Amino acid sequence: MITIGLTTWTEHPSLLGGTDKLTLTEYSGVLPVVEVDTPFYGIPKPSTVAKWQKAVPAKFQFILKANQTMTLHDTYEDGISMDALKAAYREYRAMLKPLTQHDQLKAVLFQFPPFFERSTRNFHYLQRMVQWLPGVPIAVEFRNESWYEPGVKDSVFDFLKDLGLVHVVVDEPHAMNDGVTFEPVVTNPKLALLRLHGRNQAGWSAKGKDWRGKRTLYRYNAAELAEFKTTVDDLQTQAQEVCVIFNNNSGGDAADNALALKALLGVSFGDLGPQQLDLF
Repeated sequence: MITIGLTTWTEHPSLLGGTDKLTLTEYSGVLPVVEVDTPFYGIPKPSTVAKWQKAVPAKFQFILKANQTMTLHDTYEDGISMDALKAAYREYRAMLKPLTQHDQLKAVLFQFPPFFERSTRNFHYLQRMVQWLPGVPIAVEFRNESWYEPGVKDSVFDFLKDLGLVHVVVDEPHAMNDGVTFEPVVTNPKLALLRLHGRNQAGWSAKGKDWRGKRTLYRYNAAELAEFKTTVDDLQTQAQEVCVIFNNNSGGDAADNALALKALLGVSFGDLGPQQLDLF
């Protein structure tokens, strides 16, 4: 099975050929999964998640980013108390319940910061994540190249397999000390997850107040999408589901690229919202 989605639902008006921001219901009429980043900044209440569920079809699924406390973004060097860390996980588990009870959680995405390097300490943390989110599908995106060093990366993949963690296949600009290589490796037979950030090297390294507007400013061309089709076809032989998430949002290119890849792969998505009829 192949699924395709985008990060957020409001930023993709071209998904329906318009210019206005989309509602979640409108989005769910075209694509079967969405990645939500709001839990990274603050863990939503279960009641908020329940509202999301009411806006989508029963088989629609969510990928939720782990909270920044859980990914150690702002606490890595200074440390965080074990009590505070466990409290964040408890709150997060409570937030997930409406989704896990109705099989609408595709995965919790741990997108680690670039300074989360390969180390004994961090291997131990990956083990704790699984213990603190029992039964929850977890996807791990590394942003430090140390995890992929030759002679080491196979052991890393084996470790992820043993824990049942989904290795996120990342496409992003890659240069010395910036970005990671494209590693289409499956570590959980249930799910292969690709996150496509674009290949804008200058924007990826941009500094200043508007760096977010430049970082994912990229439109994949036909040849690049054809490469992803080949990758997806290969991953399909190794995983029950291959999910592709486009994150090249800065210029509004993600939706167009997603629809183009959907056409290339020749896939269709059933059980979508009623507004799908408006496309015909």
